[in-house]
Amino acid sequence: MDSRLLSALQQAVAEGKLLAAAVDNICLLLEGTGDPVVPAAVQQLAEQGAWAELNNRFYKTLAFGTGGLRGRTIGSVIAPAEAGEGGVNGRPQFPCVGTACMNFFNVGRAMRGLIAYVRRFVEAEGSGRKPLIVIGHDTRHFSRDFAEFCARISTDLGCDCALFDGPCSTPEVSFAIRELNADTGVVITASHNPAHDNGFKAYFNDGAQLVSPHDKAVIAEVNALKTDAYEPLPAEQQGSLRVLGPDFDRIYIDRLKGVVLRPEVFGKASAKVVYTNLHGTGKRCVVPILQEVGCNVITVPEQDVQDGRFPTVASPNPENAPALDMAIRLADAEQADLVIATDPDCDRMGIAVRDAATGKMQLLTGNQTGCLLAWYRCKSLRDAGIVTDANAEHAVMVKTFVTSPLQDAIAAHFGIATVNVLTGFKYIAAKLGKYERAIPAELRGNYRCMDEAATRALRLQHSKYFVFGGEESYGYLAQDFVRDKDANVAALCLAEMNAYLASQGIGLTECLDHIYSELGFYKELGKNIVMEGADGAAKIAALTRSYIENPPTETDGTPVTAVRDFSSGKLVDSEGDLIPAEKMLFIDLADGRSFAVRPSGTEPKIKFYLFAHGERGAELAASKAAVEASINALWAAVEADAHARMA
Repeated sequence: MDSRLLSALQQAVAEGKLLAAAVDNICLLLEGTGDPVVPAAVQQLAEQGAWAELNNRFYKTLAFGTGGLRGRTIGSVIAPAEAGEGGVNGRPQFPCVGTACMNFFNVGRAMRGLIAYVRRFVEAEGSGRKPLIVIGHDTRHFSRDFAEFCARISTDLGCDCALFDGPCSTPEVSFAIRELNADTGVVITASHNPAHDNGFKAYFNDGAQLVSPHDKAVIAEVNALKTDAYEPLPAEQQGSLRVLGPDFDRIYIDRLKGVVLRPEVFGKASAKVVYTNLHGTGKRCVVPILQEVGCNVITVPEQDVQDGRFPTVASPNPENAPALDMAIRLADAEQADLVIATDPDCDRMGIAVRDAATGKMQLLTGNQTGCLLAWYRCKSLRDAGIVTDANAEHAVMVKTFVTSPLQDAIAAHFGIATVNVLTGFKYIAAKLGKYERAIPAELRGNYRCMDEAATRALRLQHSKYFVFGGEESYGYLAQDFVRDKDANVAALCLAEMNAYLASQGIGLTECLDHIYSELGFYKELGKNIVMEGADGAAKIAALTRSYIENPPTETDGTPVTAVRDFSSGKLVDSEGDLIPAEKMLFIDLADGRSFAVRPSGTEPKIKFYLFAHGERGAELAASKAAVEASINALWAAVEADAHARMA
């Protein structure tokens, strides 16, 4: 490092403007890369006195969380060296420099670490074959660049690579890993994060995200790499590159069609659906499959354009109401009763439905949508005689602890068990893997090649058939040939349900009220306290520690009856499986309300999940008012306590 730069950095530390850890990480990065953009950008930011920016870029190194790597790829302050000659869609020429950022240095280390682990895993088989890696990406800034970079590293280091020909959905990558019997896979995506972010999501050979012990082993491999330099293998030892295009999409779409339970309803009802992919990847498969099953689907032309700036929305997150504004306006113009929106990598789905009472479009929460889909899947399977009293013990729903307990009640109503798991679809996927392995080996030899009806029959006889699953954060799954949340199948199932209800002369909001009337009104709130940057990370950690070490004994004037500390690593789920340790606290109150607290694994926030419900058979309007008042009071008390803990 230039001595003058080092002196300036040390002076900033002495003046309290720069973290000592940031200087350490700057030194490590400068020592570990030959990229000329890195020293130039650091020098320029220091000369600008952009100390907060340097802190945020260098206060840590990226580590695998519930979503792999995720961080900024465009800085809040863009150094001239990064801006360069500019790139597509108004982005800088180069991603932002920093050990806490998504850039070629960190992506390269992550890819090489993953390859090192997978190569050892494959070599242990003794087959002599090359590992196969699937790589996909979304429409974000630098996504294609990072994907091609990862593909080049893969082939350089002796791995065969299957690279999608353009932006594709995250669940299709999970499917591809299983369909191609690949050893691992990567998606370059930051899901629904702001446009300046990107990420690196890693999967193992089952098509599910990395879990213990694989995640820890990969992290160890990544951390052992201190430079971005590597030596490609001789040409004859390098891997091959295969491109996945429309022919592969066809395989995936055909498998998705097998999930439909009432294909005839699309011909009985002409219910219109407005769909938007929010400038992301969803149109690749969502629109073709809806059209092929007979759904009357209309897209939002301005948002069909794949653009990492997400220019027509403030945020490409289908959880946020403004993201659906254009689609809702189109739905009103076209007299459609349903709007479906998917996030940039098409693993989450948000919806708006026309309220029969007011005639206006109403947004549903992730919990409400999940409850509707859970009810429809359970009812349809029962109506079709697929799930019966004789085999219902072999059917199961899997959801996260922080997802609405109404889904547990719905499953129980249809005689189906529910298993609750930790937040993160990798834990739902782990259950699917367990159920697959429970099928006798002689019957599941070609399991991945079987159609939905065949695997369902096997599971209902020998194991557990996964009816439906999901999480409150707008992620759903209705099949096990994908091992991650899948907005492609969620859109298909919802369109099917909408057509079925239309054929019965009712709408989705009426159906939801029917469920409430039968099982009780349930209300959930999801709240966040956002704390960004290095300082924010420390505050989140301190607040999380405060709850674990000093849980509340009463909240909103109501005694606490139970505290489930998931950080203990000693809890088991309803199937008797040990629940991995996670920094989450679940608190039950004497009046039936409850709330959970956990730091996000992918975003700079601490999350709060609140739950309340009314009695079965209660008058619905009065029950809604009472429950909503009680949950709002609960949040007021929880929020006040959180700020008091941070004071």
